[in-house]
Amino acid sequence: MEKEISFTQEVKEEITSQSFSTTYLKSLLAAFIKINGSIKISNKSTNLVLRTENAKIAKFMYSSIQNIYDVQSRFSYSRTMNFHKRTTYSVIIETKVSEILDDLCIDLFDTKINKIHSSNDKRIAGYLCGSFLASGSVNSPANSNYHLEVSANDESYAKWFIKLVNKYEAVEFNPKVIARRNQFVIYIKRSDLISSFLVLIGATESALNFESVRVDRELSNIENRLSNLDEANYKKTSDTAKKQLDDITVVDAILGIEHLDNEKLTNLCLLRIQNEDASMSELASLMSETMGYPVSRSNIAHMFNRIHVLANKFKGESDDK
Repeated sequence: MEKEISFTQEVKEEITSQSFSTTYLKSLLAAFIKINGSIKISNKSTNLVLRTENAKIAKFMYSSIQNIYDVQSRFSYSRTMNFHKRTTYSVIIETKVSEILDDLCIDLFDTKINKIHSSNDKRIAGYLCGSFLASGSVNSPANSNYHLEVSANDESYAKWFIKLVNKYEAVEFNPKVIARRNQFVIYIKRSDLISSFLVLIGATESALNFESVRVDRELSNIENRLSNLDEANYKKTSDTAKKQLDDITVVDAILGIEHLDNEKLTNLCLLRIQNEDASMSELASLMSETMGYPVSRSNIAHMFNRIHVLANKFKGESDDK
């Protein structure tokens, strides 16, 4: 049986199927190399190694670097034999390493992010996209705990990353950062901002899927809340009606509701007896029809209060006897 891929993997594979401008792509590569790149020196040669656990991302990095810089790279992979049995793919660039790093304005030994990558929204979008491909994750929309994050190994770099995000003019993401084990995690919790972030990094279909599932759940939650509210209101109406009927029973047994000194009180008692489940608003409407003029809900409540006072008086007289 084929293993179902995660929502994070769906997002990343959608990104790697896109075509981007060279400007966007350079900032994307800069971010990915900054987070997942390393320098390896062997036999007096300097190699740039990019690592990922996603084969499609490895292929995307390989083809992007080859197209921009016309260099031949090679693949390698390693597999851990522990419980998770993970495979790590490496893209190894053996030529033009210094030229590539200089052109992308990155220094693997400096925590700062070069200002070229925050010079405009397109550059920022590219850098965020590369960062997400390197170390990002996003919860499935089926999970009500909305969460998107990018992790960094250095606190200083995480702070520079937040500065870059906050320079994006189209949307105010205002991400937060927390320390988690040996990493610093930059995260967004608001569902609307997560959708905007997915669109920003080129995962439009994933964003639409995210919004569709989110809206369906929230509508379902609203329906459940309304249902619970209806049940609570019905119980409240039922309890109120029972108390009113108890008062009417006492008054009718001792005085007789037909002998009340107010026609409206008599009619109200009759309407309540005939409509045990009616709300106060519904009784006000029925009373208005019966009397031929408007009777408010507050007037209904006032009259029931008079009946309650009278019932308590009769109960007291009965207790005295």
